[in-house]
Amino acid sequence: MRIAGVVRVAAAAVVSSVFLTSCGGSGDDEDAGDGGGARKAGRTDARAAENLKRIPDVGDRLQSRIPKNSRQVVAVYGEGRNSADATVVLYTKSAAWKKTRSWPAHNGKKGWTPNHRENDKRSPVGVFTLSDAGGVLADPGARLPYTESAAFQAPHYWPKTHWHDFDHVIAIDYNRVKGTPPNDPTRPQGQRKGGSIWLHMDHGSGTSGCVSLSKSGMRYLLRTLDPKLRPVVVMGDKASLRG
Repeated sequence: MRIAGVVRVAAAAVVSSVFLTSCGGSGDDEDAGDGGGARKAGRTDARAAENLKRIPDVGDRLQSRIPKNSRQVVAVYGEGRNSADATVVLYTKSAAWKKTRSWPAHNGKKGWTPNHRENDKRSPVGVFTLSDAGGVLADPGARLPYTESAAFQAPHYWPKTHWHDFDHVIAIDYNRVKGTPPNDPTRPQGQRKGGSIWLHMDHGSGTSGCVSLSKSGMRYLLRTLDPKLRPVVVMGDKASLRG
């Protein structure tokens, strides 16, 4: 049940009867190597104090898809169409947008696509709402509804470096039903369109389609993203974001 915006679900709950890995794929063939590593944790810079009229380096096409009432944007700037390296930046808005934090990150190991398909190993380009969170670990103080469940556990036939990927996750509302646990298997647009695209913890290399960042970054986002502020993610390679 939901108590003050938090959902507690035991390992034996209904969603645990269906194990659905994140990133729209089996996950067992993800790169186990460093691939550039997680680099440093969250950071701020001089632009954090700068008042911005819009989200930087995002063109009119995607900028227009950010809801007018959104006051929190997680921007994922992919290094290139075929690159797994990215930077995650949190922007918040009062009178104007301000850069709050940024983290090194990874995306799909084959890069980005505007037409994501199941198991293509690319992250979807677009603007998506952020409605639900969860993970293996207990709620760290999330404002989004949080489902704690052993059902999120990555299978141990994956490389050991991946075992903690889903200790904390935030569901990206791509081909899913809002208001359900992130590992709910329902895909309104069908299985071929993929799904289970999450923000989750980094293992040092590209994913099957999700966006990954450090544990400290995930915990910061969980404690900061507020459903009252209508958080969204704007994600893609830099060229697609500008286009």
